[in-house]
Amino acid sequence: MRQLFDTSVLIPALVEAHPFHDRAFRLLGAAHRREFDWFVSQHTIAELYCGLTRLPYHEKMTPRLAQDAIRRNVLAYASVVALSAGDYEAVMGRMAELGLSGPLIYDALIARAAEKAGVDKLFTFNPAHFKMVWPEGADIITEP
Repeated sequence: MRQLFDTSVLIPALVEAHPFHDRAFRLLGAAHRREFDWFVSQHTIAELYCGLTRLPYHEKMTPRLAQDAIRRNVLAYASVVALSAGDYEAVMGRMAELGLSGPLIYDALIARAAEKAGVDKLFTFNPAHFKMVWPEGADIITEP
């Protein structure tokens, strides 16, 4: 089984005070136990760093603590899916074709990484956004 985690799953998994922590942390634990092949989008690494250093759920993590948390909990276990310039161009084209704009492009980039990795599940707490940007992947987009 191949699974990709969205940023919306990783932040709660790493932040105990987050309301979705328990659900996300269980999934992260399974990833750490290597119960499945785990993937993250390269873009997710940047979003995760941004989120961990500015979250309202706790005192903000320092940049060094956020880097360490990402290194120990994500990069040590997950395969990172990089997108090419061609992938970015294709995602923009797809967004234009669907008439979508704004920050949904970030979800579309993560969806493209899931498609590129050939995952069986894309875990997110924003399934509606992902289904808008990747309707063909609706069957594999799910909440933890």
